[in-house]
Amino acid sequence: MTFRLPSAAPLLRTPQTAVLEGIAGFVPPDAVPNHALPAAWDVDDAWVRRRTGIGERRRAAPGVTTGDLALEAAGRALAVAGGPLVDAVIVATSTPDRPMPAMAPRLTTRLGLGEIAAWDVSAACSGFVYGLAAAVGTLTSGCADRVLLVAAEVYSTLLDPQDRSAGILFGDGAAAVVLRRGERDEPGAVLALDLGSDGSGEELIQVPGGGARERSRPGEFGPGDRYFRMRGREVFQHAVTRMTQSAHTVLKRADWAADDVDRFCAHQANARILSAVGDRIPVPGERHVTNIARVGNTGAASIPLALADAAARGELRAGERVLLTAFGAGLTWGSAALMWPELPTVPHIDTPGTDAAALPVADPAVPAADPAVPAADRAVPAADRAVPATDRAVPADDPALRTQIA
Repeated sequence: MTFRLPSAAPLLRTPQTAVLEGIAGFVPPDAVPNHALPAAWDVDDAWVRRRTGIGERRRAAPGVTTGDLALEAAGRALAVAGGPLVDAVIVATSTPDRPMPAMAPRLTTRLGLGEIAAWDVSAACSGFVYGLAAAVGTLTSGCADRVLLVAAEVYSTLLDPQDRSAGILFGDGAAAVVLRRGERDEPGAVLALDLGSDGSGEELIQVPGGGARERSRPGEFGPGDRYFRMRGREVFQHAVTRMTQSAHTVLKRADWAADDVDRFCAHQANARILSAVGDRIPVPGERHVTNIARVGNTGAASIPLALADAAARGELRAGERVLLTAFGAGLTWGSAALMWPELPTVPHIDTPGTDAAALPVADPAVPAADPAVPAADRAVPAADRAVPATDRAVPADDPALRTQIA
């Protein structure tokens, strides 16, 4: 039996909601530009940029984990928000440091936040939007006054060295937001949400091994099954369709027209998908928020990382209507509408000299940064700051649009 909510059912009709009051991002310093990709992949810079819009991606150094990137981003977001106490921590990731326990409790302890609620969300590249919905529910239910939502990925640990289709796309990174309970008419308010899933497409994007299925039936799995696998052509069609539909649902729930959207930030999958979804809403390319050219596809972290990047560049202004949409493994998808707030100066993800020693840590016994991340590595040199228009605007009628990797 299938149960379904009405497609236009409002998710946020209470007087209160979540209000954004801090955002920050972090990427590892090691950049892998297109010209440094493995020679065996037989690709060059022009080929990769033409198909994906990506000029480089970041890779975590050996020994640096998803939790380490999450720690950096979370500390920065708390600093931007003024170092407030939070009552709950949510971590969205599909590359956790270990299968069990969840990452969020350990991150909470490393930040010195005390014995508060903490849990993980696993919705792949839709993880930030799913985490945002969880934060809204936690705040409006009265379970917390403030929530720290972190999205972090180290996809490089899942990539098959022989698989260029995934290798050219994915990068490592993290971003975090601080949300408080507030009113719907406040700047920063989350005004509408939409979530969806379709488990019949679970094999389109997956890591087949490494879980209970492999442990219970080890003979059916080989070493290669612990790598990320994606059927790109099919994923492309699903991603464009689902993100477009979800975005339209959220616009209706927020009572916005497409023309009302000031800034549009989609999951940074690749430039072709971003262009195709933007064309179908439609939102013109100059209103898109994107940093895929410099960091690649960072999974659940991609939306907040792009927003943090844009905020640091002064590209987001208070009062602007912001539309978010994402798609990921599961299959999962989701969208959100919010009003951008007036935020303190946001440290740029590439700003040299920003290190965890300057970030608030409530418990002196808990280090502000993991020793595995050297202080020198926290300063990320600026690179490729401008996303060329040719990387952002890929014609929707391009024949390759229907067949390229997602």
